[in-house]
Amino acid sequence: MNRQPAASRHKLLQLTSRALCCVLLLFPGAIVKPSTHRERGQTALSQPLIVKWRYETDRTSNLTPAADGKTVFLPLGEGVVVALNAADGRLTWKAEAGGEFSAAPAADDRSVYLATRYVDAERALTHGTLRALSKQTGVTLWMRTLPAPLTGSLVSGQGAIFAGGADGRVYAFDKRTGLALWVNQFAEGFSGQPALAGHLVYLGGDGGTLLALDQATGVLAWQHRARARIQGPIAIVNGTVFFGSGDGYVYAFSELRSKLLWRRRTGAAVQAVAAVDGGVLAASLDNFAYLLSFSKGALVWRRQLPGRISSRPVIAADGALFTPLSTDSAIVLGLQDGKPVNTLALGEENSSGAAPIAIDNMVLITTPHGLLAFAPSQTKP
Repeated sequence: MNRQPAASRHKLLQLTSRALCCVLLLFPGAIVKPSTHRERGQTALSQPLIVKWRYETDRTSNLTPAADGKTVFLPLGEGVVVALNAADGRLTWKAEAGGEFSAAPAADDRSVYLATRYVDAERALTHGTLRALSKQTGVTLWMRTLPAPLTGSLVSGQGAIFAGGADGRVYAFDKRTGLALWVNQFAEGFSGQPALAGHLVYLGGDGGTLLALDQATGVLAWQHRARARIQGPIAIVNGTVFFGSGDGYVYAFSELRSKLLWRRRTGAAVQAVAAVDGGVLAASLDNFAYLLSFSKGALVWRRQLPGRISSRPVIAADGALFTPLSTDSAIVLGLQDGKPVNTLALGEENSSGAAPIAIDNMVLITTPHGLLAFAPSQTKP
């Protein structure tokens, strides 16, 4: 059977991607809606929500839990992970990976993937590990030792786990075996949250470079340099990549044109961006949330919150839920005007940098002393 050379296949992928972008630009009806966290959680955030269950522990971390439709995987201190039944919060299993978790976990239909760091005292070096655990039992399926820890977040693709390291390496690991499918070395470390769209994986670097790599080969498709660290989530909508930087700007980069479309300044480092109906939602360390227009980055609205916003919000059709630091409440802002439409009492001051997540009809929020699951009052047992 005849096979195309790897270079030809890569070129074909690039041409196909560009053609698709052209179709999306020419035919508005073909626009693909951005992927947001509302895909897993359909709860209307503006309606009354109560605590359905809580898992109490004083070992929570700043890493966002992973979840599927049935189970929540909560990373704790000292390399411990617990699997909780999403319906009632009961403990399903507990596993000890050792060391400390270095990146937020990821899960698929078979496994939960965990990255840890450990210190080689003899050589005064910090190494990393990546392991896959069975979602049903917590038993380790495979483990790989790495020269440096993976940092930021892991992201799960169709057949691979993608991650960046503190040493500037970017990896694609085979999900079944843990073997590295490819490794790329760059001049800056990575502590952000990779994103997948089409055939590309996107990563923001600690030196301010946004990279787009081919998922299959690791070949660099393009890169763009901001002025400071890129740490938060990235949003990709119809061939435009939106991201925030520690320089206080939100950027919009066109893959089709290979150029920066616009950048808009906020009051401080931008921690997260999300594509919502009506524009790009940005969370900044100046305590403000901003909604910017897709086309030019024009300010639609901005709203001050009572504390710093260090993590991405949960998005629903009727609002965005934020968990400001140093406050005892989560706050929901309406997407049309940015006005508060709901408040969820956490019962203690929030100091966790873990992002809230949505699963089924619930919102899960990590606090310093546990995990809270909020749901509409009629779903309480």
